[in-house]
Amino acid sequence: MKNSCIKVQCPAKINLTLKVLDKREDGFHNIESIMQTIDLFDYLTITLTGALHTEIILKGNSPDIPYDETNLVYKAAKLFLDECNLSGYKIDVYIEKNIPVCAGLAGGSTDAAGMIYGLNKLFEDCLSENELHKLCAKLGSDLNVCLKGGCLLAKGRGEIIEPQEFKSFKVNLVKPLSLGISAKEAYMKFSNKKEKNISTELRKNFANDLEWAVIEDYPQLQSIKNNYPSSVMTGSGSAYYSLKEEFEPSDGYWVKNGLKSINKGVSLIEKYRIQ
Repeated sequence: MKNSCIKVQCPAKINLTLKVLDKREDGFHNIESIMQTIDLFDYLTITLTGALHTEIILKGNSPDIPYDETNLVYKAAKLFLDECNLSGYKIDVYIEKNIPVCAGLAGGSTDAAGMIYGLNKLFEDCLSENELHKLCAKLGSDLNVCLKGGCLLAKGRGEIIEPQEFKSFKVNLVKPLSLGISAKEAYMKFSNKKEKNISTELRKNFANDLEWAVIEDYPQLQSIKNNYPSSVMTGSGSAYYSLKEEFEPSDGYWVKNGLKSINKGVSLIEKYRIQ
């Protein structure tokens, strides 16, 4: 427990389908989406030591995320400690980012799910799997998918999950380096298009309603779709995946070919005590 270290593997996800339904009273939209975890991972190294006062310190290798209380990993650690009524611990977290940010790949969500999972392992599984899922649901829409992993039908705002038959397949990814799209932006554009009845006849051509919502605003996305017609935007973008063809390396684009679907979520790599 005290003076222990753990390393957690946190997978990205893709949306094989994403249908946006009605808007909820809390401002989110209800969705139905088949999500699949893939073997593109962030890694969390979490070190737990005793301290007079609770302290959460974040560090990492990416210049694209904040290392303060606004980070979802920080919020996840605080939520776990509060839920378990734990105090007097220093938690050092090193975040190794390999999943692009603002890509629709759940990079922030999977790290937060990994934080909750990792702390639970450090505290000897003090919460049940069901209790972990309840914590994840409080923090965000994709955490439950990343915690469970595999192929899942996600409902509600994404926190209600139903396991689906797992199939093994290859996944190729591409993302414009200079373009990130927040979920808030994508859903606002979806609502605007739907309310104004813009291009609604084209919506049925997209497996992802959010791709329909944003593609007309971004030439980079149009270029990907034109060059790779079978590709699909994942989540709120701006990453695309293809299950059929590899993406050619190109200036201004991050490309990752040869990934595959996996039948697991966040998982333990190693745990050890420290002096």
